[in-house]
Amino acid sequence: MRYRLGVDVGGTFTDILLIDQDTGRSFRAKTPSTPHDQSVGVLSGIEQVCSEAGVALPEIAQVLHGTTVATNAILEGRGARVGLVTTQGFRQVLQIARSFVPGGLAGWIIWPKPEPLAALEDTVEAVERVAADGSVVTPLDEDDLRAKLRRLKGVEALAVSLINSYAFDGHERRIAAIAAEELPGVPVSISSAVLPEMREYERTITTVANAYVQPYVARYIDNIDELTDGQLYILRSDGGLASAPAAAGGPVNLLLSGPAGGVAGATWVAEQAGFPDFLTFDMGGTSTDVALVQNLQPRIGRETTVGDLTVRSASVDVRTVGAGGGSVAHVPELTRALRVGPQSAGAEPGPAAYGKGGADPTVTDANVVLGYLPTNLAGGAISLDRERAHAAVRKVADAMGLPSAEAAAQGIVDIVNENMFGALRLVSVQQGFDPRDFALVAFGGAGPLHANALGRLTGSWPVIIPPSPGVLCAYGDATTCLRDESARTHIRRFSQLTDADLRALLAELAETASASLAAQGVPAADHTVGYQVDVRYHGQGFEIPIAIDPDMDLEALGKAFDAEHERLFSFLLANERELVSARASVSGPRPNVRPVTLAAGTEDASAAATGTHEVWIDGGWAEATVYDRAALLAGNLVTGPAIVVEMDSTTLVLPGHAALVHESGSLLIRPMEA
Repeated sequence: MRYRLGVDVGGTFTDILLIDQDTGRSFRAKTPSTPHDQSVGVLSGIEQVCSEAGVALPEIAQVLHGTTVATNAILEGRGARVGLVTTQGFRQVLQIARSFVPGGLAGWIIWPKPEPLAALEDTVEAVERVAADGSVVTPLDEDDLRAKLRRLKGVEALAVSLINSYAFDGHERRIAAIAAEELPGVPVSISSAVLPEMREYERTITTVANAYVQPYVARYIDNIDELTDGQLYILRSDGGLASAPAAAGGPVNLLLSGPAGGVAGATWVAEQAGFPDFLTFDMGGTSTDVALVQNLQPRIGRETTVGDLTVRSASVDVRTVGAGGGSVAHVPELTRALRVGPQSAGAEPGPAAYGKGGADPTVTDANVVLGYLPTNLAGGAISLDRERAHAAVRKVADAMGLPSAEAAAQGIVDIVNENMFGALRLVSVQQGFDPRDFALVAFGGAGPLHANALGRLTGSWPVIIPPSPGVLCAYGDATTCLRDESARTHIRRFSQLTDADLRALLAELAETASASLAAQGVPAADHTVGYQVDVRYHGQGFEIPIAIDPDMDLEALGKAFDAEHERLFSFLLANERELVSARASVSGPRPNVRPVTLAAGTEDASAAATGTHEVWIDGGWAEATVYDRAALLAGNLVTGPAIVVEMDSTTLVLPGHAALVHESGSLLIRPMEA
C-alpha cells in the first residue's frame, strides 16, 4: 500500500500519475478525455498506468482526484432542478441579485441575464424571521411550510437560505428535517452549513449552486469510489483534499478542483528547486490557468467564478483564459483581424494534426507547422499529421493574405502568447506585484512549448519546467493534504472587541474545522491550523482578507490591514477598523513522497541529444537540437534553439536562452547572459 495515484481530468486529456512513495518513482498515463462520461477516461487511464507499473489496484493506498465534474455541470446546464426555501418577502432574491449589467446597457441587450439556478416557481417562502444578532423575531410556521414543500414535488435538490441564518441556524436545520419527511430522497443544502456568512444574495446563490450540482457530483464520486474500494479523495478548490463523502456533500467547493491541482503540483516542484515566489502557467488543450504563489503559499480568493456564475467559496486565485493547444484560430469577415480562441477543438475531433476529423486551425497545428513538435504526442499514442496541420493553417494565411503557412502560424502563436501574458498580468501587476520578482512555473501539455516566450514577455526568470509537466496537475493531487475550513460572520468595530474575544472566536472556528477533519480520519495531533479574518474600514462596502496569527492582537491586525489596503489602493482612511468575518483552515500532514534526485553530470548535454530538427524562429528556419529529457543529467546545460521531448510534453528553448537541469529534474530556463 505504498502507492498514491493522482488523477486530473482536463478538457482534452485525462492525466494519471502513479507514485511510489518510498522511492519517488512515478508512472504516467495520458488518455483522451471522455466528455460524455468522465469516469470512462479515468478508469481507462488507471488501468493503463497500473498495467505499466505492474501494480494491482488494491495495492494503491489512495486515489487523489482533481475533477471538473461540478464545473461542467454548471457550464453545460446539466445540474439538478432545485427548489429554494427563503424567508417570507425574499422570494426574488436570485432574480434581484446584484443588478450587475455586463458591458453597459448595450451589453444587457446583447447578453440576456442568465436564468437563476432555482426558478421562481420552485421557490417558496417560510414564515419566519431572525434578527442580525441571532434572536428570533418570528418563529417558524411549520404547518405552513409543510404545505408549501408539498408543492415542490419534482425538484431533485432543495436549498434553504433564510435571512440572518448565519447568526442562528435553528430554523434552517428544522426546515431540513421537515423536508426529509415531505420530500424523501431529495438532498438538502442549508446556507448556515454551506456559507455561514452575511450578505443574503451571495449566501443564497452559493447554497443553490451547491444543491444544483450535488446529485450529479454525488453519482460521479460514488461510481469512482466504488471502483477504487473506498480509497478516493477529491481535490477542493482551495488546494486541499476532502474525503469522497465530504466532497459529495459540499460540491460547491470543487468548482476549481482541476486548476487547484496544478498550483499544488507547481508548489511542490518550486520548493524542490528552491524558488518560493513564482507564477504558475498551466496551458492545456482547452484553456490556460495562471496563479501567483508567494512564500510557497498560493493566494486564496473568497469568490469562485464559473461561466456566468459567481459564488462565495474559498479557491486558489486562478485566472483562466480560453487559450490552449486546441484553441481555434479564425479571421472574422468583418474585421479581417486574426483571433485565437476561446473556441476549442477539444478532445473530439481535436486539432487537424491529430487526424481525427478536425479541420479548423489550432494552436497545436501552428506549433506543428513551425516545427516545434518534432515527434508524436503522448508517447506515440497520438500521431501528428503534418500535412493536415499545414492545410488548416494555410486557411488563415489565405484569409489574411500572408505569404506562407509559417507566417500565419507565427501570428497564431504570438497572439495566444499575448493572451496568456494578459492573464499573468491579472494575477501579478493588477494585484500590486511585479512579475520580475517571481519565477515562472510552466506546465500542462502545451505550457512548456510557450514557456520561454512567456518568460521573455513577463521578465520572470527562471522559467521552471517540472518533470512530467503534462501530468503535473495529477502530481499536485497526489502530493497535497486533507483540508477543511470553518467560517463565521462576526461584525464588530475594533472598539467593540478585545484581544481575548478575537482569540476565542478563532479557537472556536479551529475546533469546528478540526472536528470535521478528524471525522475524515486525520488525528488531531496531525492538524495544522491557519487563520484569516476579513477587515474593512467602518462604512466601507467591501472587506479585505488578512492572514492572522492566533497570538496577534488587534493593534497588530490593524497595522496589517492598513498595509494591505495601501498596497492595493495606495491610500488609507481615518475611519475605525471593523472585523467582518473570521475563518480557520485546518490541514492534515503532507504525504511523505520522496522527491527524485537526478544523477550528476557536466554542462555537456550532448549525450542526451537525439538529432536535429528545423524550426521557424524570427521569420526564418533554424536548426534546433532535439534532446531526450529522460537522458538528461543534473547540471546539463541545454542551449537554444533546442527542443526537449518527453512522453507528456515538449519544451522549446529559444535562441539566446539556455536550460539548466536541476537535480530535482526541473529545467531552469534563463537568458544566456544570466
